[in-house]
Amino acid sequence: MKDQSIWFLENIDVSGIFCEKKMGNAIDSHTHKEYPKGEYIYLPDQAADKLYFIIEGRVKVGSLNDQNKEIIKAILSRGELFGELSLIGEDKRRDFAIAIEKTTCCIMTVDEMKLMIKDHNALSLFFMKIMGSRVLDMEQRLESMVFKDSRSRIVEYLVESVRKKGQRVGYEWVVRKFNTHQEIANLTATSRQTVTTVLNDLRNKNLLTFNRKRLLVRDLDKLGEEII
Repeated sequence: MKDQSIWFLENIDVSGIFCEKKMGNAIDSHTHKEYPKGEYIYLPDQAADKLYFIIEGRVKVGSLNDQNKEIIKAILSRGELFGELSLIGEDKRRDFAIAIEKTTCCIMTVDEMKLMIKDHNALSLFFMKIMGSRVLDMEQRLESMVFKDSRSRIVEYLVESVRKKGQRVGYEWVVRKFNTHQEIANLTATSRQTVTTVLNDLRNKNLLTFNRKRLLVRDLDKLGEEII
Protein backbone atom coordinates (compact mmCIF):
# COMPACT_ATOMS: atom_id res chain seq x y z
CA MET A 1 0.00 0.00 0.00
CA LYS A 2 1.42 3.37 -1.01
CA ASP A 3 1.98 5.74 1.90
CA GLN A 4 0.08 8.97 1.34
CA SER A 5 1.20 10.67 4.56
CA ILE A 6 3.34 13.04 2.50
CA TRP A 7 0.21 15.08 1.78
CA PHE A 8 -1.08 15.46 5.33
CA LEU A 9 -0.88 18.88 6.93
CA GLU A 10 0.44 17.35 10.12
CA ASN A 11 1.59 19.79 12.78
CA ILE A 12 0.85 22.82 10.61
CA ASP A 13 -1.25 25.48 12.33
CA VAL A 14 -3.31 27.29 9.71
CA SER A 15 -5.33 29.40 12.14
CA GLY A 16 -3.19 32.37 11.11
CA ILE A 17 -4.48 31.97 7.55
CA PHE A 18 -8.09 30.95 8.22
CA CYS A 19 -9.01 33.95 10.36
CA GLU A 20 -11.64 36.63 9.98
CA LYS A 21 -9.08 39.43 9.49
CA LYS A 22 -7.60 37.75 6.42
CA MET A 23 -10.63 35.92 5.08
CA GLY A 24 -13.38 38.35 5.94
CA ASN A 25 -16.61 36.44 6.57
CA ALA A 26 -15.63 33.46 4.42
CA ILE A 27 -15.13 31.05 7.29
CA ASP A 28 -18.41 32.07 8.95
CA SER A 29 -20.31 30.82 5.90
CA HIS A 30 -18.95 27.30 6.25
CA THR A 31 -20.50 24.41 8.15
CA HIS A 32 -19.39 23.73 11.71
CA LYS A 33 -19.94 20.23 13.07
CA GLU A 34 -19.21 18.61 16.41
CA TYR A 35 -18.04 14.98 16.56
CA PRO A 36 -18.13 12.99 19.80
CA LYS A 37 -15.13 10.88 20.76
CA GLY A 38 -14.94 7.73 18.64
CA GLU A 39 -17.08 8.99 15.75
CA TYR A 40 -15.74 8.60 12.23
CA ILE A 41 -15.59 11.81 10.23
CA TYR A 42 -15.13 9.89 7.01
CA LEU A 43 -14.33 6.34 5.90
CA PRO A 44 -12.51 4.75 2.95
CA ASP A 45 -14.43 4.82 -0.35
CA GLN A 46 -16.60 7.76 0.71
CA ALA A 47 -16.70 10.79 -1.57
CA ALA A 48 -13.67 13.06 -1.16
CA ASP A 49 -15.44 16.39 -1.69
CA LYS A 50 -14.69 18.23 1.57
CA LEU A 51 -11.80 19.55 3.65
CA TYR A 52 -11.82 19.85 7.44
CA PHE A 53 -10.31 22.50 9.69
CA ILE A 54 -10.07 21.52 13.38
CA ILE A 55 -11.43 24.20 15.68
CA GLU A 56 -11.20 22.13 18.88
CA GLY A 57 -10.24 18.53 19.65
CA ARG A 58 -8.04 15.91 17.99
CA VAL A 59 -8.41 13.71 14.92
CA LYS A 60 -6.62 10.52 13.92
CA VAL A 61 -6.11 9.89 10.21
CA GLY A 62 -5.11 6.40 9.12
CA SER A 63 -5.80 3.32 7.05
CA LEU A 64 -5.95 -0.46 7.35
CA ASN A 65 -3.45 -2.75 5.65
CA ASP A 66 -4.19 -6.12 4.07
CA GLN A 67 -3.98 -7.78 7.50
CA ASN A 68 -6.58 -5.31 8.83
CA LYS A 69 -3.93 -3.64 11.00
CA GLU A 70 -4.39 0.05 11.67
CA ILE A 71 -1.75 2.38 10.24
CA ILE A 72 -1.79 5.85 11.75
CA LYS A 73 -0.70 8.50 9.28
CA ALA A 74 -1.30 11.57 11.42
CA ILE A 75 -2.76 12.73 14.72
CA LEU A 76 -3.97 16.28 14.23
CA SER A 77 -5.20 18.91 16.66
CA ARG A 78 -6.56 22.44 16.91
CA GLY A 79 -5.59 24.67 13.99
CA GLU A 80 -4.80 21.85 11.56
CA LEU A 81 -6.37 20.83 8.27
CA PHE A 82 -7.09 17.37 6.86
CA GLY A 83 -8.88 15.74 3.92
CA GLU A 84 -6.88 17.91 1.51
CA LEU A 85 -6.18 15.13 -1.00
CA SER A 86 -9.53 16.07 -2.50
CA LEU A 87 -7.86 19.26 -3.76
CA ILE A 88 -5.55 17.31 -6.06
CA GLY A 89 -8.14 15.08 -7.67
CA GLU A 90 -8.92 12.32 -5.17
CA ASP A 91 -12.52 11.22 -5.83
CA LYS A 92 -12.86 8.72 -2.98
CA ARG A 93 -11.19 8.54 0.41
CA ARG A 94 -8.33 6.09 0.76
CA ASP A 95 -8.20 6.41 4.52
CA PHE A 96 -10.34 7.16 7.55
CA ALA A 97 -10.54 10.08 9.96
CA ILE A 98 -11.87 9.60 13.48
CA ALA A 99 -12.32 11.96 16.42
CA ILE A 100 -10.19 10.71 19.32
CA GLU A 101 -11.79 13.23 21.65
CA LYS A 102 -14.73 15.60 21.40
CA THR A 103 -13.94 17.57 18.24
CA THR A 104 -15.40 20.51 16.35
CA CYS A 105 -14.54 21.03 12.68
CA CYS A 106 -15.16 23.73 10.14
CA ILE A 107 -16.11 21.87 6.95
CA MET A 108 -15.38 23.35 3.52
CA THR A 109 -16.24 21.94 0.12
CA VAL A 110 -13.50 21.56 -2.47
CA ASP A 111 -15.13 24.24 -4.62
CA GLU A 112 -15.17 26.67 -1.68
CA MET A 113 -11.50 26.06 -0.96
CA LYS A 114 -10.51 26.52 -4.59
CA LEU A 115 -12.29 29.89 -4.61
CA MET A 116 -10.48 30.87 -1.42
CA ILE A 117 -7.13 29.88 -2.93
CA LYS A 118 -7.93 31.95 -6.01
CA ASP A 119 -8.84 35.01 -3.94
CA HIS A 120 -6.11 34.79 -1.30
CA ASN A 121 -2.47 34.47 -2.33
CA ALA A 122 -1.48 33.37 1.19
CA LEU A 123 -3.31 30.09 0.69
CA SER A 124 -1.49 29.27 -2.54
CA LEU A 125 1.87 29.90 -0.90
CA PHE A 126 0.80 27.90 2.13
CA PHE A 127 -0.05 24.80 0.12
CA MET A 128 3.16 25.06 -1.88
CA LYS A 129 5.18 25.12 1.33
CA ILE A 130 3.22 22.19 2.72
CA MET A 131 3.91 19.99 -0.27
CA GLY A 132 7.64 20.69 -0.01
CA SER A 133 7.77 20.12 3.74
CA ARG A 134 5.90 16.81 3.40
CA VAL A 135 8.54 15.56 0.96
CA LEU A 136 11.26 16.34 3.50
CA ASP A 137 9.28 14.70 6.30
CA MET A 138 8.75 11.59 4.21
CA GLU A 139 12.48 11.30 3.55
CA GLN A 140 13.19 11.67 7.27
CA ARG A 141 10.67 8.97 8.17
CA LEU A 142 12.06 6.56 5.62
CA GLU A 143 15.62 7.16 6.81
CA SER A 144 14.53 6.62 10.40
CA MET A 145 12.86 3.31 9.50
CA VAL A 146 15.95 2.08 7.65
CA PHE A 147 18.81 3.35 9.80
CA LYS A 148 17.46 3.68 13.36
CA ASP A 149 16.41 1.03 15.85
CA SER A 150 13.06 1.02 17.67
CA ARG A 151 14.33 2.94 20.70
CA SER A 152 15.85 5.71 18.61
CA ARG A 153 12.68 6.06 16.53
CA ILE A 154 10.61 6.51 19.68
CA VAL A 155 13.02 9.05 21.19
CA GLU A 156 13.18 10.90 17.87
CA TYR A 157 9.37 11.05 17.82
CA LEU A 158 9.34 12.52 21.34
CA VAL A 159 11.93 15.16 20.42
CA GLU A 160 10.02 16.15 17.28
CA SER A 161 6.75 16.32 19.23
CA VAL A 162 8.33 18.74 21.67
CA ARG A 163 9.80 20.88 18.89
CA LYS A 164 6.52 21.07 17.01
CA LYS A 165 3.93 21.22 19.78
CA GLY A 166 5.79 21.78 23.03
CA GLN A 167 5.55 24.81 25.31
CA ARG A 168 8.59 25.98 27.22
CA VAL A 169 8.24 26.28 30.98
CA GLY A 170 11.51 27.55 32.39
CA TYR A 171 14.18 25.04 31.37
CA GLU A 172 11.58 22.34 30.72
CA TRP A 173 9.15 21.58 27.90
CA VAL A 174 5.57 20.38 28.15
CA VAL A 175 3.44 18.69 25.47
CA ARG A 176 -0.22 18.62 26.44
CA LYS A 177 -2.67 15.95 25.29
CA PHE A 178 0.15 13.43 25.03
CA ASN A 179 -0.57 10.54 22.67
CA THR A 180 -1.24 7.06 24.04
CA HIS A 181 1.50 4.45 24.01
CA GLN A 182 -0.31 2.52 21.29
CA GLU A 183 -0.61 5.63 19.12
CA ILE A 184 3.11 6.31 19.49
CA ALA A 185 3.83 2.67 18.62
CA ASN A 186 1.74 2.92 15.46
CA LEU A 187 3.41 6.18 14.44
CA THR A 188 6.93 4.80 14.97
CA ALA A 189 6.39 1.26 13.63
CA THR A 190 7.14 -0.27 17.04
CA SER A 191 5.08 -2.05 19.71
CA ARG A 192 3.18 -0.67 22.67
CA GLN A 193 5.39 -2.68 25.02
CA THR A 194 8.53 -1.17 23.48
CA VAL A 195 7.14 2.35 23.83
CA THR A 196 6.31 1.74 27.50
CA THR A 197 9.78 0.31 28.16
CA VAL A 198 11.53 3.26 26.49
CA LEU A 199 9.40 5.87 28.28
CA ASN A 200 9.98 4.22 31.66
CA ASP A 201 13.74 4.09 31.00
CA LEU A 202 13.82 7.79 30.08
CA ARG A 203 11.81 8.61 33.20
CA ASN A 204 14.25 6.61 35.35
CA LYS A 205 17.05 8.70 33.82
CA ASN A 206 15.14 11.80 34.94
CA LEU A 207 14.92 13.08 31.36
CA LEU A 208 11.12 13.25 31.34
CA THR A 209 7.90 12.50 33.16
CA PHE A 210 4.55 11.67 31.62
CA ASN A 211 0.95 10.71 32.23
CA ARG A 212 -2.15 10.39 30.05
CA LYS A 213 -2.54 14.15 29.75
CA ARG A 214 0.96 15.48 29.20
CA LEU A 215 4.64 14.87 28.54
CA LEU A 216 7.18 16.93 30.48
CA VAL A 217 10.74 16.94 29.13
CA ARG A 218 13.31 18.13 31.65
CA ASP A 219 16.22 18.56 29.22
CA LEU A 220 15.49 18.49 25.48
CA ASP A 221 19.17 18.48 24.48
CA LYS A 222 19.96 15.47 26.66
CA LEU A 223 16.88 13.69 25.38
CA GLY A 224 18.15 14.24 21.84
CA GLU A 225 21.47 12.63 22.79
CA GLU A 226 19.56 9.38 23.37
CA ILE A 227 19.01 9.06 19.61
CA ILE A 228 21.62 6.73 18.16
